[in-house]
Amino acid sequence: MKYQSQKVAYAYFLVAMGLFAIQVMGGLLAGWVYISPNTLSVLVPFNVIRMIHTNALIVWLLLGFFGAAYYLVPEESEREIFSVKLAYLQLIILVVGTLGAVGSYLIGIHGGREFLEQPLWVKLGILVAAVIFLVNISLTVLAGKKTAITNILLMGLWLLSLLWIFAFINPDNLSLDKMYWWFVVHLWVEATWELVMAAILGFLMLKLTGVDREVIEKWLYVIVATALFSGILGTGHHFFWIGTPSYWQWVGSIFSTFEVVPFFAMMSFAFIMVWKGRRNHPNKAALLWSLGASTVAFFGAGVWGFLHTLHGVNYYTHGTQITAAHGHLSFYGAYVALNLAMFTYAMPVLRNRAPYNQVLNMVSFWLMTGGMAFMTFTLTFAGTIQTHMQRIVGDYYMDVQDQLGLFYIMRFGSGVAVVLGALLFIYSMLVVRREVVKPGPIAQPGE
Repeated sequence: MKYQSQKVAYAYFLVAMGLFAIQVMGGLLAGWVYISPNTLSVLVPFNVIRMIHTNALIVWLLLGFFGAAYYLVPEESEREIFSVKLAYLQLIILVVGTLGAVGSYLIGIHGGREFLEQPLWVKLGILVAAVIFLVNISLTVLAGKKTAITNILLMGLWLLSLLWIFAFINPDNLSLDKMYWWFVVHLWVEATWELVMAAILGFLMLKLTGVDREVIEKWLYVIVATALFSGILGTGHHFFWIGTPSYWQWVGSIFSTFEVVPFFAMMSFAFIMVWKGRRNHPNKAALLWSLGASTVAFFGAGVWGFLHTLHGVNYYTHGTQITAAHGHLSFYGAYVALNLAMFTYAMPVLRNRAPYNQVLNMVSFWLMTGGMAFMTFTLTFAGTIQTHMQRIVGDYYMDVQDQLGLFYIMRFGSGVAVVLGALLFIYSMLVVRREVVKPGPIAQPGE
């Protein structure tokens, strides 16, 4: 660790991993409700379980992004963070807001809009925390060295925060409501978050492979250009059936096909950097997570997204388990695995345990990735059957759900693997001791 202020990232990573554990266990409970629908139906209804599952996911990913920024920006800018106190204040606001949101959900208070269910005061708290973060990081970057990694990271985080303003706009007209809703939900995960992902992945490749910065920067600018080009108008694939003009069917379909490109570019970027790399970095687990993140993101967000994004296909598949398959694999690959890659790289340095025994960490990667892949295939098959029986044949929704019971059991089994992998990852980060190594020249983890 080169800068003392990087320690603030450790607090963000700890809170993020705690919410990560809550998120996956909430998802496992939700998966069980599909098998046994009356489980906790009075105490904690399914809609509350689902809100906790999805909201915990979004918050811990954001905390991971913020922590990653507080770790990498000092190294890239070659100076300490502008204000460590502001960074901790931001974290406190986010933790209080998260606890307040969960408490509100449990007593039946929520906004009713999927992913944006937070009460108004929580939304305002998130906005205040975002402003604190932007001021803190921007002043750090402006006073220090500028690099492509910090420029792209700042662009992504500024746009992410500005788009949050649309979470406060809730018009009575349902079509307008869904339009503004997708400005947050889609333009976060399929535009601005992709910039953050590219910046963090670029930083990890720079540290883990030793490839020249100029090569990495050229790749990053190409990835960013394709992400914004496809992601902004690609929002149209969510406008197919909400009352918007018919031209969105073509705009959405055409530009959505290009949304595969930035994810393919990120996967190619990661593997080519490793192939060209001249550094034998000791943190093999971080490299595994980095390559895994880019690969699974390509299949989850790219391939599975493309499977049902064209309006002629989406007409039948919209809102089925195919959507759930795409959502789970894309979030896991693009953002969950990437955050875990950053944790794997940074936390041994922050805890002064590098090099450390990485076997359990790598086992957790294969448990989670294998479980998520099986879950995706299971939901894809279930969604295909659901599409045919419900949308083509015209069977009733609940009759179709009864026929999908076996798939839900298999989905629950894969969820058990994901939860075990997640808990094993957290254990490997917090408990596993420093590895005893034989004397010899090795690359320093912070280089």
